[in-house]
Amino acid sequence: MAEQTKFLLDESRLPEAWYNIMADLPAPPPPPLHPGTGQPIGPADLAPLFPMSLIMQEVSGERFIAIPEEVRAAYRLWRPTPLYRAHRLEQALDTPARIFYKYEGVSPAGSHKPNTAVPQAYYNKAEGVKRIATETGAGQWGSSIAFAAKLFDLECKVYMVRISYDQKPYRRAMMQTWGASVVASPSEDTQIGRKIRAEQPDSLGSLGIAISEAVEDAATRDDTKYALGSVLNHVLLHQTVIGLEAIDQLDMAGAYPDVVIGCTGGGSNFGGIALPFVREKLAGKNIRIIAVEPAACPTLTRGVYAYDFGDTGGLAPLMPMHTLGHNFMPAGIHSGGLRYHGMSPLVSHLYNLKLIEAQAHTQRACFEAGLQFAQTEGIIPAPEATHAIRATVDEALRCKEEGTARTILFNLSGHGHFDMAAWDSYLSGEMVDYELPDAEIQRALSDIALLPKVPVTA
Repeated sequence: MAEQTKFLLDESRLPEAWYNIMADLPAPPPPPLHPGTGQPIGPADLAPLFPMSLIMQEVSGERFIAIPEEVRAAYRLWRPTPLYRAHRLEQALDTPARIFYKYEGVSPAGSHKPNTAVPQAYYNKAEGVKRIATETGAGQWGSSIAFAAKLFDLECKVYMVRISYDQKPYRRAMMQTWGASVVASPSEDTQIGRKIRAEQPDSLGSLGIAISEAVEDAATRDDTKYALGSVLNHVLLHQTVIGLEAIDQLDMAGAYPDVVIGCTGGGSNFGGIALPFVREKLAGKNIRIIAVEPAACPTLTRGVYAYDFGDTGGLAPLMPMHTLGHNFMPAGIHSGGLRYHGMSPLVSHLYNLKLIEAQAHTQRACFEAGLQFAQTEGIIPAPEATHAIRATVDEALRCKEEGTARTILFNLSGHGHFDMAAWDSYLSGEMVDYELPDAEIQRALSDIALLPKVPVTA
């Protein structure tokens, strides 16, 4: 009998709670600081931006946080997501490795982002919020929060990084289909947007700039809160449904991972697959957990660990994170979801504790691996997800060289159906690689030299 390819959980096995790794860390990460005073922030400081229920999740030390039934009902539109055994990729690589991937592209928005968009919209609606302001890079988050806002009858304004606004018109149309208002960032709709446009009329934009615009929008309107698709603790918390399901599905397959891999920009999809396995590692399991980032925006592998603003305008809290500096302007690579100057404080902390590893790869090498995956497994991956595939292929080839049959699990964070311009660029030979020069890193880091220092004990 042929070996099984898909491992599907019944809806009755949808997780009933999110996993909060803060309860199990050997040491907590340093606290975020107020952007004005430099003092640790409290719930009241975040209240202008987030509903109190999300703020409480952000600071919670509780191991499991119950998923509201209204959220689980929405999750059932696409969750549990399938786990696949990549038989054909294994055969193409002639590797003894067993490769599994958790596929998040089956969501309405085609990525993992609705896992947090839905609960964020739910909690905002429950507290009487009428409107959400947010940013998006590649468009996965923007389309996800547009979808979730429509589910809960909220208005939605999306500031979309200009390079992605131009490169990905169908993601923009997707947001508009779900009723969101979308503008290219930097825009004329905010003070910080107008300032940057005046100084840099040809700016391609960045997630840092778009975050500043969305934060300003939310902070200046009583009916509006801000929604963030990555970086913060509550966002990664919501994403843990990925890893929790994967543990059950791997058990169905009679397998357990030696290596867990996810691409990482701000940390949400990586955190979703990785955090439940970090718990297993802390409990004694021998697992390598690898975060994969673009060589053009190498926050973990080449950035510094410091307090930095989460946005370009300095409106968001100071976060302890691996960063390239809040004024860093990434190259216009096609993996728009990975073009963020900083890394999730939680992921940064795990890296500092040596609980996870990090790699950086150029985009052509990633697309090469993504093409092999598409031609064997049939799914055209999003540009971001090709980074996880690159690391997986390399690990599988290492198994071949060593004659070792390790089990590899990676998160396929989304499909590339709206990213075909990127694939056209690669297939036509026009795509170029960009590795960040040291001088550019040093220039960007000079902007944070005067900010508060992370305690040495962190």
